[in-house]
Amino acid sequence: MSNDNKKNIIALSVPTGVGAEIGGYAGDAGYVAREFSKYFKVIVNPNVVNAGILSAIDENMYYVEGWAFDEFFNGKINLAPAKDVNKIGVIFDKSIPDKILNIHLNTINALKVVKGYDIPYYEITNEPVGVSLLKDSSGVSTGHIKCEKTLFDSAEKLIKKGAEALAVVCFFGDECEDEDYNNGTGVDPIGGIEAVISHCLVKKFLLPCAHSPAFSGLDISFEHVNKKVASEFISSTYLPCILDGLSAAPKFVCGSGISNKDVKCLVVPNGALGSKAVLSALKNGVEICAVKNKTVLSIDCKKLKENGIISEKGTIKEFLSYQDCLKYIKDRYE
Repeated sequence: MSNDNKKNIIALSVPTGVGAEIGGYAGDAGYVAREFSKYFKVIVNPNVVNAGILSAIDENMYYVEGWAFDEFFNGKINLAPAKDVNKIGVIFDKSIPDKILNIHLNTINALKVVKGYDIPYYEITNEPVGVSLLKDSSGVSTGHIKCEKTLFDSAEKLIKKGAEALAVVCFFGDECEDEDYNNGTGVDPIGGIEAVISHCLVKKFLLPCAHSPAFSGLDISFEHVNKKVASEFISSTYLPCILDGLSAAPKFVCGSGISNKDVKCLVVPNGALGSKAVLSALKNGVEICAVKNKTVLSIDCKKLKENGIISEKGTIKEFLSYQDCLKYIKDRYE
């Protein structure tokens, strides 16, 4: 076994659509993940490393969709690291205009040639997917899918052809502009619905999956935008980052592979401690490292303690920065 494969495993989560000060925008937690991955194997949510035409993913990261991330910490599934490049099938929303679709097809072909990715199939849905955006009372972004079945039908066709991972591109038109988000201060308006889309597909087919949005116009900007969202303004497609992640994403399996018991700790923003992953990790004895990283959520260590949620098995350590957290984990586990 190589020294690389002997690295301890940790997990780094930044929930999507909650306005995280670090990681709530466009790959702006990528540098954090890369610092941790110098010393550990790191299980990451896609939104931690996704950055439009760019990606922070590296060979020491496991790219795990949010629903599967929760199920993993609940002990329902394990992770089997990919031995070869995954065969990726791409689902395109029927609503995407032809000229925008062509940009995405060119993107796929470019990645096949330049990086050698295995992306042999794509399907266009029979019906428009019909995505709609919402924000709940706390300001978390979410949304609805009008025609979930058309996604399932396309996914089934791709899986029958041999797809091992699913990339999804839904059409959002021009309704997603948010000045606060563009300025690096608001909540990602489409992060929540993107999670809804990937969750439903992973739950049904138990394959790695990630979503990339398509818009009616080109997103390259001549304006000097906030650095947190800059990666979304230098390309006309966000597809490259999810293809980077899916190409080596681990399989979801039962009874073998990496289990939640192999994870030394789960790093998550303090204030976002109410997730299924965190509560399951506490129940199963995985240490939680809660880092100061402001979100619109408010479930912090204090609230967990007040409500008696922290079990005898689980422990939580609080940190003011990701740098402090990394130093602690290195001292403890490296």
